[in-house]
Amino acid sequence: MTEAQRGHPPIEPYDRGMLDVGDGNLVYWETCGKPEGKPALVVHGGPGSGCRPSHRQDFDPERYRAVLFDQRGCGRSTPHASDPATDLTHNTTDHLIADMERLRVHLGIDRWLLTGGSWGSTLILAYAQRHPERVSEIVINGVTTTRRAEIDWLYRGVGRFFPEQWAAFRAAAGPASDGTGSRTAPGSASGMASGIASGMASDTAGGIAGGLVAAYACLTEDPDPAVRARATADWCAWEDAVLSLEPSGSARPYSDRPSAARLAMVRICARYFSHGAWLEEGALLRDAPLLRGIPATLLHGRLDLSSPLDTAWHLAAAWPQATLTVVDDAGHKGSATMSRHVRDALDGYARAV
Repeated sequence: MTEAQRGHPPIEPYDRGMLDVGDGNLVYWETCGKPEGKPALVVHGGPGSGCRPSHRQDFDPERYRAVLFDQRGCGRSTPHASDPATDLTHNTTDHLIADMERLRVHLGIDRWLLTGGSWGSTLILAYAQRHPERVSEIVINGVTTTRRAEIDWLYRGVGRFFPEQWAAFRAAAGPASDGTGSRTAPGSASGMASGIASGMASDTAGGIAGGLVAAYACLTEDPDPAVRARATADWCAWEDAVLSLEPSGSARPYSDRPSAARLAMVRICARYFSHGAWLEEGALLRDAPLLRGIPATLLHGRLDLSSPLDTAWHLAAAWPQATLTVVDDAGHKGSATMSRHVRDALDGYARAV
């Protein structure tokens, strides 16, 4: 999403800090806009993407007290997941939910609006179902719930549209996955041969996307920095390919990120997705009734191949206070139309105060 697609002027934080959330982690946070304004929290995607200055421009600075934060291990939070010495044991969905609640208490906020998309959608829903009394409204652009079925689609199913790129993504994992996440040494002749020969047989074995995501999770933990760098590049190339048909945004939204940011994001993504984000399958849709009473604006791009529209449709159907708008010219990367819908929703909730 470009700067031009965002309507409010650039602003700088009036406060920022590093919150000690335990387990040796310090989470970066900042607040922008009006200190007495309506509290809102930006929940970034990835997982592991980090927040960006452009996120501030979604908010009317005269109406909002906007809070941005970098989730554990990414952005300006420390320790950073690009460092192989950083232990990610205490980096799970439950930890991030607890961090959000700790940040709310630290800032003295009673209730806040939550906004974000992609992985941010999953974390918003998980937090709101755990703490519905702390959420005033929700705005999601790009609805996901990180079901294993959604992860499987992103790293296998959508390969039907990009067979050449998916074959490269799969082969670059080095070994064939056997559905358990075990693998042969990357690049070995036996690994490459068995990977290609086993084809769909291994891909339909146990494990998310046939164990392919787990294989990348192993590669991002490899002691050899060259192996980690290659796996990161291959993962980003696949993510870029999935979004390549969209009319808006960068042609290389993942590969063009700074090296440390890419290493952290892919390592965190592969870890989370290989565990199904530690969520029971379908739990966020099943537990949508817990959101009853929270007004919500759901926005989803019709052209989003990475996160098909049906998840947003099912969520809206289970959530009476949610309205779903399908943005015909947007994909996962958004569009000017999508940006306008986000701003309109946020402006509307601020005016209602």
